[in-house]
Amino acid sequence: MPQEYLLFNDEFHAADAPVLMASNRGFKFGDGLFESMRMINNKLQFADLHADRLTGGMKALKMDGHALMDDYFLRQKTADLVKKNRWNGNVRFRLSVYRGGAGVYTPESNKAGYVLEGIPLKTTAYELNSKGLIIDVFDEMTKAVNKLSNFKTSNALLYVMAGLFKSQNRLDEAMILNQHGFLCESISANVFVVYKNQIYTPALTEGCVSGVMRTAIMQLCKMNDMALIEAQINPEILKEAEEVFITNATQGIQWVMGYGRKRYFNEVAKFLIDKLNAF
Repeated sequence: MPQEYLLFNDEFHAADAPVLMASNRGFKFGDGLFESMRMINNKLQFADLHADRLTGGMKALKMDGHALMDDYFLRQKTADLVKKNRWNGNVRFRLSVYRGGAGVYTPESNKAGYVLEGIPLKTTAYELNSKGLIIDVFDEMTKAVNKLSNFKTSNALLYVMAGLFKSQNRLDEAMILNQHGFLCESISANVFVVYKNQIYTPALTEGCVSGVMRTAIMQLCKMNDMALIEAQINPEILKEAEEVFITNATQGIQWVMGYGRKRYFNEVAKFLIDKLNAF
């Protein structure tokens, strides 16, 4: 296997090199945030949306340097990493941004550092899963609704616990509720529910991550005159819905087949993934 590389604060390092110190604030306090991005045929998908969310999150965390983390930066750094690794231009990236410097809970500096990693992919388009997902609702913990809820912060213990619940119950995915008991998101994606020919998704005020693919799907629905409503959604709707699908930036759209004894269709998901690939 040829040596693979990552980018650490603008410098290439071997992908397995120990680049982070034990004093790193991201490791110690979860003091950071991240973006998962996808490149298809050498084009970073939705770079502007990723940059908007990243800079918004850095501002919310009071981190310096957010003006530099624009869409040009994302396109440039991902392209550099592709070239260095001689990848084919179909890649899944993770950009982790952390607050540098010392301090205990109170930071001594607000300067940001970053690590950019990639995994090459074989597919050259978003692909709908052939076998629908089996889901359940994770109710052991809920997600707090606050000004950080819409960003992908490094504090991911809720999703880790939901992931353990998923594994223990042999599920493909688990739905997460917010502190008020309403539908929020899944472990790694936003949720859409088709009910009586209307498409619903939890509003950002419900505490879900402001997903890049969520935004793209909302734009696609608007362009195709499909009614989409951002709402407060009672999880009971999962028992009545015609369709449920989840979306994220790296996988696009995945349709859900079953929840308990309930079975769903996937017509809307099929229609939207075709539109997404033609976007």
